[in-house]
Amino acid sequence: MSPILVRPVREQLEHDRLIRLLQAKLRRKFDAGINPGVEQNASVGNAPAVIYPDLVLFSLERGRRLQGVIEVETGESVNHLEALAQWTHLSRLRVPFHLYVPAGMVDVARRLCEDNQITVHEIWSYHSIGDQVRFNLVHRSKEVPVVKNNGKSDGKSDVVKPLANPVKTAAPKPAPKPAPKPAPKPAPKSAKPKKKKPASKAKKSKRK
Repeated sequence: MSPILVRPVREQLEHDRLIRLLQAKLRRKFDAGINPGVEQNASVGNAPAVIYPDLVLFSLERGRRLQGVIEVETGESVNHLEALAQWTHLSRLRVPFHLYVPAGMVDVARRLCEDNQITVHEIWSYHSIGDQVRFNLVHRSKEVPVVKNNGKSDGKSDVVKPLANPVKTAAPKPAPKPAPKPAPKPAPKSAKPKKKKPASKAKKSKRK
């Protein structure tokens, strides 16, 4: 159970409304068990370390394998005590852990996770507009547990990590340089013009 045992009535009502909204939103993908207020309907972990997150997501198949957990916080519950008592344990499960916080508390939630080395796979912000609630994804971890065999983890490859040595694409080969054009041959020297013989003197006048 969360150490935030007593919320202001208005916050508690809003908190429980958000849980039910998320349950309805996710019903097509998961069988979502919820723990509004002080109810303890769905749990994770083994005794004596049993935890009751706000939402516990199971597969829709017969085995009902655990697929993920969701914790919804209000302005009062985004604090160091909650982070250590709830978030730390939920982040150690081999399933995705999603955290929902008010839009104005996103930076506080991020700082608490960084300071306490808590891995949250997704952080969502929410804000109300009248009777409607809008959710926005503000953080997604690069390391997400992979639930294999319909929810059963093999205990070895539970986390998808970015490639340590990504495949390098071959650099395009430079285009071959065009063969150098042969230098033009110098034009042959023109033959020296032959000197014209001086015209022979006019034939001597005919003999008289």
